[in-house]
Amino acid sequence: MELKDKIVVITGGSEGLGKTLAQYFHNEGSKVIISSKNKEELEKSANEIGIDYFVADVTKEDEMEKLVEFALQKYNTLDVWVNNAGVLYSFLSEDKYIDVAKAKEMFDVNFFGTIFGSRQALKKMKSVNSGAIINIISTAALDATKAKNLKIYFASKWAVRAYTEALNEEYKNSGISIFAVYPGGIKTKLWRNYKHEKFDEFMALEYVADIIINNLKSDNPEHSLIIKRPTA
Repeated sequence: MELKDKIVVITGGSEGLGKTLAQYFHNEGSKVIISSKNKEELEKSANEIGIDYFVADVTKEDEMEKLVEFALQKYNTLDVWVNNAGVLYSFLSEDKYIDVAKAKEMFDVNFFGTIFGSRQALKKMKSVNSGAIINIISTAALDATKAKNLKIYFASKWAVRAYTEALNEEYKNSGISIFAVYPGGIKTKLWRNYKHEKFDEFMALEYVADIIINNLKSDNPEHSLIIKRPTA
């Protein structure tokens, strides 16, 4: 895919991989809109890169609809939608009860956020039989045997994987590309609530973003893209 002048929307774009992807798309000449519910961080990141932003909560489908409307009002089309927003909490196995609010938040953001974003972006893409949905999932969705205290986080990502695979099958002959990206551990604030024992070995944001962008630009991109540490 030629990325110059493509209209790109990225959720969870105020920091971490979302922000780094926004910079990389911008460097390719794309017109980028980043979104999150944190207006202050979002505005700061957008100004740093020189791109647009729109405040929206991925757990509310009507706000995802408004995000699409913003892109269409400004650019009249939508080429790439990146479902990147995510949250992670751990639960100690010896705890008597889990924190249900935090468990639900992971499914609301990680799973339903992906569904709501995809559904609203696809409304526009189906009308022109063109576009790309990129779901940033995790290698957590490929092997749950090492989940330990992150079992519910892993479960949310397995749900996203199932949804993405179903979408890919449904739209395989539509002109719309569905991408599942499975990064291993990345050095981001996603881990602010749980310090992984191997965090210092995790991948740099730039390494992951570069692989995602180059795959998208490829003549034969991988629709199921697994990104592991260079030494893993």
